[in-house]
Amino acid sequence: MTGYQPFHIVLVEPEIPPNTGNIARLCGATGTVLHLVGKLGFSTDDRYLKRAGLDYWSEVDIRYWESLDQLRQAWPDARFFYTSKKAARCYVDAGFHEGDFIVFGKETVGLPEDLLQANEEHCVRIPIFGKVRSLNLSTAAGIVLYEALRQTGRLADLASENGE
Repeated sequence: MTGYQPFHIVLVEPEIPPNTGNIARLCGATGTVLHLVGKLGFSTDDRYLKRAGLDYWSEVDIRYWESLDQLRQAWPDARFFYTSKKAARCYVDAGFHEGDFIVFGKETVGLPEDLLQANEEHCVRIPIFGKVRSLNLSTAAGIVLYEALRQTGRLADLASENGE
């Protein structure tokens, strides 16, 4: 598909290597750009990180940023969606467009409260039922990214490209 603008997954200070490795693999499988922001809770040479991504690291466009502000300044016209279990809007109601950035926070604390409050209209959540407090970061990234791909027709495009 010519002219397609890829989605962007942004991980702010991720802490758990296998989560980042799984998300990198997800990004490689979907042509999504992965942005790692701030201080990482592991080395990018970490064997668990490498194992989770298996042999797909060459297929992933990974970019590193010192801060989320630095990333937003580099993409001033982009739309950023911030994920939080506290958001009012469900991710299926986000109205994603090609090229959108989907931002996830640290596994233990999520995104900063002030960031969420300042961007309330662009915050989305994944509904969770029962007593479980949150989903695994890589699971959440997959859920939201595939919905964004569905909303923009990219899943149908990929199916037709593959002869399905």
